[in-house]
Amino acid sequence: MMRLFFLTKNEGKLKEARMTLAEFGIEVEQLEGNRIEIQSDDLGEIALYSVKRVGTDRLPVIVEDAGLFIEVLNGFPGPYSSYVYRTIGCKGILKLMEGREERRARFRSAVAYFDGKVAKVFLGEVAGIIAEEERGHEGFGFDPIFVPIGYNETFAEMGLEKKVQISHRARAFKALGAWLSKGKVNNMAGRG
Repeated sequence: MMRLFFLTKNEGKLKEARMTLAEFGIEVEQLEGNRIEIQSDDLGEIALYSVKRVGTDRLPVIVEDAGLFIEVLNGFPGPYSSYVYRTIGCKGILKLMEGREERRARFRSAVAYFDGKVAKVFLGEVAGIIAEEERGHEGFGFDPIFVPIGYNETFAEMGLEKKVQISHRARAFKALGAWLSKGKVNNMAGRG
């Protein structure tokens, strides 16, 4: 079984990674520490920069960055979603969306992998709409206001098992898992 070290403080992201990558026989361990984040409009660039600067001998390591991109708000909050969530939260986004009929949005995720030699980014995306109000108590972040296309419930109403079948983050982790399971990496340092 392969082992990856995931630099994150977000328990929700860790659970999604573990559940998704288990399908590929990959074990995920949480790595404590702080990430170095650059300011960029590109989630992949942010995650790749961060993963290459993780000060650890525990390899291979992964970093994930995600954002909610709302069309009528010109992609806001995008790569600044974490900051926006901490400052105005779901209620603030709903306030910005008051009276707007156009509610299309996308959740995007970038998972960056680094084993000391090979660095690669895997992307995932899911389209949806911004709900009229917060709904549900599962998940984290903007999950209570995001309804994926083809569903009537928010990510926060779905629960983790259903969410990881369709989420942006799960899609990025599945792309990573498929790549690793095809033996694309020469240095399988994390095998254990």
